[in-house]
Amino acid sequence: MKLSMLLTALFIFMATLSANSYGNNKAPILEGPYVGQTPPGDTPMAFAPSKRSPAHRDHSGFFTPDMKSFYFTRRNNRDGKWSLRVFKLEDNQWHESLVGPRVGRPITTPDGNTMHLGKHYMERTKTGWSEIKSLGAYFKDFRIMRLMSSAAGTYYFDDVNESTPIHYSSLINGKYTKPKAVDIDFGDWNAHPFIAPDESYLIWDEQGENGYGKADLFISFRQKDGSWGSAINFGETINSAVSESGAIVTPDGKYLLFNRFVNDENAGMYWVDAQIIETLRAKS
Repeated sequence: MKLSMLLTALFIFMATLSANSYGNNKAPILEGPYVGQTPPGDTPMAFAPSKRSPAHRDHSGFFTPDMKSFYFTRRNNRDGKWSLRVFKLEDNQWHESLVGPRVGRPITTPDGNTMHLGKHYMERTKTGWSEIKSLGAYFKDFRIMRLMSSAAGTYYFDDVNESTPIHYSSLINGKYTKPKAVDIDFGDWNAHPFIAPDESYLIWDEQGENGYGKADLFISFRQKDGSWGSAINFGETINSAVSESGAIVTPDGKYLLFNRFVNDENAGMYWVDAQIIETLRAKS
């Protein structure tokens, strides 16, 4: 074979290899529920509709209550900037687009009418989302990453300050009460609470001596007397020697989504059958 033919063949091979590396190939058509992802069983699987790439980290995803939009945050590993993105279901296909810069750790309320952004929020309007608003004076002194609401409107939120428990603020007669610490045996550093819509359980991640790695997912169940049960580690099926954080449960109650972080080039979203919650509840 002539040298020119060998070089041409090599060029085609390298171009094909490059095009199919790290998600640079043409984006697949995503159809069906859950942004076209194959549902997992009781072993966590990657949830990566945008495909994994060393150029970015997809993080903290959540579905709107109608399951027709999936919001998530993305870190550009080149400049370190974060953005908020969304997959929307249109004509049975999911289409990805940019929403804007990330503010706080976004998550919607159970009715889908409000998107919490840490100590800020946006309200749903006929044309999209409103301007960003502040939660008010009670929350200004907290360094909040994730704040979310139960169906009754109770806020649960974290505080970046070290050794701070998860806090809550109740909605009474249309006004929020002064935040109080949730009475659970929290670890050294606690973040990213997820409260069940009916407030029957609380999930968070913590760093401390009671885990498998840098950060682990924990859960506590509401007891019959209204108190909170002991903190329960999700176990080695979910937690690992690296960091697991930012868990949510899909609005249909079927799956647990969370972040797993090794480093900037090896991080992303995972999901697993939410039956593990009922398994842990039976043991609590």
